[in-house]
Amino acid sequence: MTEDLTPAEAYAAARARNAERRTALAPFRELYDFDLDPFQIEACRALEAGKGVLVAAPTGSGKTIVGEFAVHLALTQGRKCFYTTPIKALSNQKYADLVKRYGPDKVGLLTGDNSVNGDAPIVVMTTEVLRNMLYAGSQALSGLGYVVMDEVHYLSDRFRGAVWEEVIIHLPESVTLVSLSATVSNAEEFGDWLDTVRGDTEVIVSESRPVPLWQHVLAGRRMYDLFEEETDHGGRGASRREVNPDLLRLARTENTRTYNPRDRRRGKMVREADRERERRQRSRIWTPGRPEVIERLDAEGLLPAITFIFSRAGCEAAVQQCLYAGLRLNDDEGRERVREIVEARTAAIPAEDLHVLGYYEWLEALERGIAAHHAGMLPTFKEVVEELFVRGLVKAVFATETLALGINMPARSVVLEKLVKWNGEQHADITPGEYTQLTGRAGRRGIDVEGHAVVLWQRGLDPDHLAGLAGTRTYPLRSSFKPSYNMAVNLVDQFGRHRSRELLETSFAQFQADRSVVGISRQVQRNEEGLQGYREGMTCHLGDFEEYARLRRDLKDRETELARQGAAQRRAQAASSLEKLKPGDVIHVPTGKFAGLALVLDPGIPAGRTNGHRGFEHHDGPRPLVLTAERQVKRLASIDFPVPVEALERMRIPKSFNPRSPQSRRDLASALRSKAGHINPERHHRQRSAAADDREIARLRTAIRAHPCHGCDEREDHARWAERYHRLQRDTLQLERRIEGRTNTIARTFDRIVALLTELDYLRGNEVTDNGKRLARLYGELDLLASECLRDRVWEGLNPAELAACVSALVFEARQADDAVAPKLPTGNAKAALGEMVRIWGRLDALEEEFKINQAEGVGQREPDLGFAWAAHQWASGKSLDEVLREAEMPAGDFVRWCKQVIDVLGQIAAAAPKENSTVAKNARKAVDELLRGVVAYSSVG
Repeated sequence: MTEDLTPAEAYAAARARNAERRTALAPFRELYDFDLDPFQIEACRALEAGKGVLVAAPTGSGKTIVGEFAVHLALTQGRKCFYTTPIKALSNQKYADLVKRYGPDKVGLLTGDNSVNGDAPIVVMTTEVLRNMLYAGSQALSGLGYVVMDEVHYLSDRFRGAVWEEVIIHLPESVTLVSLSATVSNAEEFGDWLDTVRGDTEVIVSESRPVPLWQHVLAGRRMYDLFEEETDHGGRGASRREVNPDLLRLARTENTRTYNPRDRRRGKMVREADRERERRQRSRIWTPGRPEVIERLDAEGLLPAITFIFSRAGCEAAVQQCLYAGLRLNDDEGRERVREIVEARTAAIPAEDLHVLGYYEWLEALERGIAAHHAGMLPTFKEVVEELFVRGLVKAVFATETLALGINMPARSVVLEKLVKWNGEQHADITPGEYTQLTGRAGRRGIDVEGHAVVLWQRGLDPDHLAGLAGTRTYPLRSSFKPSYNMAVNLVDQFGRHRSRELLETSFAQFQADRSVVGISRQVQRNEEGLQGYREGMTCHLGDFEEYARLRRDLKDRETELARQGAAQRRAQAASSLEKLKPGDVIHVPTGKFAGLALVLDPGIPAGRTNGHRGFEHHDGPRPLVLTAERQVKRLASIDFPVPVEALERMRIPKSFNPRSPQSRRDLASALRSKAGHINPERHHRQRSAAADDREIARLRTAIRAHPCHGCDEREDHARWAERYHRLQRDTLQLERRIEGRTNTIARTFDRIVALLTELDYLRGNEVTDNGKRLARLYGELDLLASECLRDRVWEGLNPAELAACVSALVFEARQADDAVAPKLPTGNAKAALGEMVRIWGRLDALEEEFKINQAEGVGQREPDLGFAWAAHQWASGKSLDEVLREAEMPAGDFVRWCKQVIDVLGQIAAAAPKENSTVAKNARKAVDELLRGVVAYSSVG
């Protein structure tokens, strides 16, 4: 290729190569045994040029290399780099990677659980730790040159997302920010915001996956490709993917109605040949079982695989099913290596706890190359599964969707059992963003030529819907930023109220709200131009036509209101008359399909809410069951009775009457016609309209007739323009209200929080009181409740175990609300203190309502959950793991996670509690020591 260059071009290329060798990027590229992708090079060059970067790229594309280049630059320049991640497991993983490259002296780790070499030039930490450092003005921030925010799209998370924005807003201007995100559809918008708050920021978006992904549907014994191979349609050069026609045919065949044995009872005979064909079809198509799927993938060379099952119990059940099926994916050498690694990594777990944790069953599955991975597992067990999977010693993992959130655990294949999951409130379809995140694990860079996403066939599966999920990259980043009490006192302490308010208005949440306002504002401007034209069109030379139009509109509104009231009154009268009906009453149904003579068999269900077989059902009034003169038994509704109904006659209903028997219906209908067929129902006389006697209507009609414009020859033309003017004016007012609602929303919430904190003496103007300084050290969802408990000395006199029980109520949230069963609580002082905490929360809840602080919007204090108090108390009291888990009915992983969160908040309370005349700080530290034992104390780092 170089022979084709002119001398000038060859000279320019040589100069470019020499310039490249003098950059920091050149030695960094030599650290890797593969060449960097164009998007990685572009981002690294922007960083070296002093710009911030936002890199949005698919999972597994290698965007963390850009973060590692920031680490390299910091070390080269003698500055610090903080590498932040959203979850502790990711922090641990990144810490291990950086230690391997730079050595333990240059790399530190700070998470809620671990503190290792925190003064190192490179520190890996969770995002919350950096936020707390910024508010505390930590000395560790001096010399900070770069901050890498891995998985920055977490700022959409409604529970923790605000932390990312706090960090981005409050980082010193001298710090260069590296933001790494999954592929999002509004990366440019997010980049524009970063440009506004952080200065020059380069946005680099890569849509291409480093390893191609093939999509499949596994139905019975056959693996269908979701898409046909890309073709050039009609030679136009436009390639697009079509859904596999074989799969569409299968879906049409399988999703049509099949033979139902009950059809025979309904008198619809199905031919034997049809049933035989359906039996043969069903024998070809089924949803494969979990062991069958793994065997099939193994046979086709598609392992290792991650199967996503949206249930912890489902993951554990899948492992057991594979064991019962006799699956073995490791040879003898692999089994030995697994046992060595597992025994080394779990050596610190007390022997008496291994049986409780299901260690031996877990180990047996691992030796066979099979494992589960979910949040209910012990963190150590999860880390071992991750390590063995990466080493190729575990080949089939059954995981919940939490595995897709950043852990570096790529596979050759990803299997999705279903395309619906429980979202905490209902079973909902997974979104295109979730599908992309889950299937993004398929295809290991440098190992696999291609990745495979396999969806299991389920009855009702729609290939076009699946193709939409697989082909859509819509995953917009939406801010979840909301001010909190802790944030408010920290901001006021550092910047004062006015500057704090301005800072909050620079949030991404407000940026997005303001952007949406721009379009609405343009519409308002266009509407105002239209209003001017309409105003000219309705101008009348005789007088003020706008005033005249208002009178006509008021008259119409009044007539409509009276008509509505009359209709409601008639409905109420009709419903009242229906409630008086009894079985045996002969009535005349005035309107509807079944109008005419009818016999009441059952008066119907009373109006209101009733507990039916599908839960609570709502009815719009009594619904009588009747037999018509034409022998039909029907349940009528209030719509069939626009006017009140009265019994014309009474009849006895035979005890032997069976509404399902045609003969029985015929006999009773005949008796009905004989008894009452000659009766003519009394016609219901329409009542005099309320409008006829309404004084306001009379006044408006007089005013209209007296108005000068009433005599205008072009009155109706003017009226049409006036009606258009009115409609457009109403729409414009609605738009203006929307603008008002979206403008300064964050600042208005901040003002309400500040007002409440002032009421409680946490703030006095720009001054943060001693109470406020205590609140500034308490981070968490129930920060204000914790501070009030310290102020009211609720926890004084509690021993460490009792204090742990109380603090657990500040962090614990049950996975599923269970109001029916009261949680078991420790007795004595702890129970009294927990009761006092709930009372204080009630007082704060009332205050929040008074100050219009809305929990539904993610601001305010939720009710403390006492569901973990007993377990925390027992563990801090020295009880065995077996005993605690059995009584708590909780997986070990959940237990450890909640214990660590209690430990974290106890540490905050120890720092915030009064140092004099108080036992809380001392007992909080003791409670930490007593909780931090056994499986809770064991950690893979440090």
